[in-house]
Amino acid sequence: MKKTTFEEELNKSGKLVYTNVGISMLPLLREGKDVMIIEKADDYHRLDAVLFKRPGVEGRGKYILHRILKIYPDGRYWIVGDNCTSGEFVKRENILGVLKSVNRSGKLIRVTDFRYRLYITFWCAPYRFRFFALKALSFIKRVRGWIKRHVFQN
Repeated sequence: MKKTTFEEELNKSGKLVYTNVGISMLPLLREGKDVMIIEKADDYHRLDAVLFKRPGVEGRGKYILHRILKIYPDGRYWIVGDNCTSGEFVKRENILGVLKSVNRSGKLIRVTDFRYRLYITFWCAPYRFRFFALKALSFIKRVRGWIKRHVFQN
């Protein structure tokens, strides 16, 4: 069976069905467990989760699914993972498709579903809140690890 690239698959069928790798889109996508359904689109909007290709990158990190948080008039998009505190600028021509649904344990979660809309409204849209929440969580985890290593050592 011939391997195809994401671009070839999207151009051939207009759809890509794939499992994700990594934790940048937690809690929406769980690594190796959830199946994402991505489709080609003509235009992209704020809060869309889009698949893009990093130019000049090979291997892991070549294809990324992150969320658009800001669209600039010059055609650039500010894109950040749902579980990330930093983002990157992406050009329109590097975006391959948009997330349309997620298959979680046999149940289809569409981007039009009420629960999904709540999720992006309260977790994804308020980026500054999420930034501080994730930084605080990271700090708490580091302190807890330090306490375990230094206070509760055998």
